Amino acid sequence: MSDCRADDHRAGVVDAQGQRPALDLIELLFFAYRDFVGDADRRLAADGFGRAHHRVLHFVSRNPGMTVAGLLDLLRITKQSLNRVLKELLEKDYVAQREGEADRRQRLLYVTDAGAALVHELAVLQSARINRALDGCAPGARIHVVDFLEAMVDWPAPEGRRAVTREKR
Repeated sequence: MSDCRADDHRAGVVDAQGQRPALDLIELLFFAYRDFVGDADRRLAADGFGRAHHRVLHFVSRNPGMTVAGLLDLLRITKQSLNRVLKELLEKDYVAQREGEADRRQRLLYVTDAGAALVHELAVLQSARINRALDGCAPGARIHVVDFLEAMVDWPAPEGRRAVTREKR
């Protein structure tokens, strides 16, 4: 005897708004994310780093002088999680920390030359995957992909969106 709920789910029963679950897209997003981060994961492992290190390096590189508080807000992680990752990046000289000029309690973050080189290396790896995928799409597809991905994000504030998507078009 089969479980009716599981059968109903596989059959794509509609929700309260008359929508069927986008199971095909959900699966594709799972696989795309796995492979997209996998390229970088393999490289990061050589330095004993993981995805959290990658995110910190990426956003500090894109926003030199950002505060620890700003990074916490952007990444939506706990201070404890960030402190562990940041400590490792500081110790291995991938990130530098300076105190703020106006407020000495602020900790301003910058990537070092080693950090910038790693960010670039990872961006090249991930860009190659993105470009291969876009090459198989219709001309002008990039803007539609950007629009779709932006619509998927729960932006905390308009300024957060601007900080991340400067190169949209």
